[in-house]
Amino acid sequence: MNESQSAVTIREVYPYLRLRRANEAIDFYAQAFGATELFRLTEPSGRIGHAELQFGPSVIMLSEEYPEHGILGPESTGGPSVSIHLHVEDVDAVFARAVAAGAIAVRPPTDHFYGERSGTVRDPFGHDWLLGHQIEEVAPEEMQRRYAVESST
Repeated sequence: MNESQSAVTIREVYPYLRLRRANEAIDFYAQAFGATELFRLTEPSGRIGHAELQFGPSVIMLSEEYPEHGILGPESTGGPSVSIHLHVEDVDAVFARAVAAGAIAVRPPTDHFYGERSGTVRDPFGHDWLLGHQIEEVAPEEMQRRYAVESST
């Protein structure tokens, strides 16, 4: 490893969502996924500049769009660029809960070759959420074998 490739110590990674209607999004994430608001910073105009939500052991940050700084969400850019994966106890129950809260079912829960049952919902603000739980432990070599078989069909 040369000096330009020196080790980097990463302590945590926080997904940071940019979206319109941040206040509604905070309410939706609480209702759909059981998220708990840790805090928010609100401008006098009411625009949320920063908020942090607890999703189980993880934190997701979010803010309103700031078009004047090029910060835009999926509703402005035409669709999501990433998917957030929530690993849950019961994907079918969380999927149903999210849809009942207003999410759009993108892909219903299905068992997959890599040992997970998962499905995807799109929240009302344009972000995709991949919801899943483990159904079997699959070694990487077996996962690759299964992937090659599935990809060839």
